[in-house]
Amino acid sequence: MKAEAQTHVSRLILTDFRNYHSLSLDFSPGAIVLTGDNGAGKTNLLEAISFLTPGRGLRRASHDDVTRAGAMNGFAIHARIEGAFGEVEIGTGTIGDGEASGRKVRINGAPARSADEMLEWLRVIWLVPSMDSLFTGPASDRRRFIDRLVLAIDPSHGRRALDYEKAMRGRNRLLSENARDEGWFEAIERQMAETGTAIAAARVEMVRLLCGMIEHLPSDGPFPKADIALSGTLEEALAYQPAVDVEEAFLRSLSANRYRDRAAGRTLEGPHRSDLNVRHRPKDMPAGLCSTGEQKALLTGLVLSHTRLVAELTRSAPVLLLDEIAAHLDAGRRAALFEILEELNCQAFMSGTDAALFSALEGRAQFLNVSGGSISSR
Repeated sequence: MKAEAQTHVSRLILTDFRNYHSLSLDFSPGAIVLTGDNGAGKTNLLEAISFLTPGRGLRRASHDDVTRAGAMNGFAIHARIEGAFGEVEIGTGTIGDGEASGRKVRINGAPARSADEMLEWLRVIWLVPSMDSLFTGPASDRRRFIDRLVLAIDPSHGRRALDYEKAMRGRNRLLSENARDEGWFEAIERQMAETGTAIAAARVEMVRLLCGMIEHLPSDGPFPKADIALSGTLEEALAYQPAVDVEEAFLRSLSANRYRDRAAGRTLEGPHRSDLNVRHRPKDMPAGLCSTGEQKALLTGLVLSHTRLVAELTRSAPVLLLDEIAAHLDAGRRAALFEILEELNCQAFMSGTDAALFSALEGRAQFLNVSGGSISSR
């Protein structure tokens, strides 16, 4: 399956971002390979591109952290995006605004109402080394992973998550203060029930769609099929109950369990406690028990299936950021990955310290060498 047109970053301009004082780069469609020593700035460049979508980027860093050391006025990222819709200019950063006001977004020079507007033009998906522990790390990492998958096709998901977190913090504060104001509790718990059920429903729908896309993978392919499922009170209830009934049940549970939650000092039930369960289907084994290489192949397969899904639903493949992608893939899987990326018709940024691992892409990719905050063509 090929997307109708490739959406790609054709130009990127950075000002005071990480180790880049000032940088202007033109990119080709298709594969982009960034090579260089550790610490040269490869991941920093990918991180800048990840800021062209809502959120805190692939490192979840603060604005102070991404602003170049010694810079006094914040950072700025400017990109030209080309696709079926033509060209669009997206700018984001904090220059002149400061941390308190958050980063700003401009679309074709006009202020955006929110960062979510960037999703109308560009979807960005990443696979980075910190995700290698996804199957063995805390459930919060897997919740964040599934929520980013949802956000790539549902721009309102991020706002729902923020609203739920805000309401839950308010409830937790009332619990810690031993407040007994029924009106405040009821209002906050109603918001938690509404947004929490919507979050769970969006996750359930994403898993359903992703499972269907995974079935298109060949049974004997280089990236094994995964069986994925959600565990959580709301997600499991949505399998056999209408969302309105699940919402009302969650509301009743929040009210009934205030005493328990007060003793615990926090809300013990809700989508903030859910988990994503992944199994290696060919081996019928939990992903967390698989080898490092098998886990990398599973995760890569999930990301590629999600890329296909986004392309199918939006009619344009997302931009992929694949940091140190070749580290745990053998030669056969690397070659298969490169072929799949070409078939997906997506712009894919890949980084690594060893250019030889990308030799199969010679003549099919734009190769750039990164060294000390400067970038040159090979």
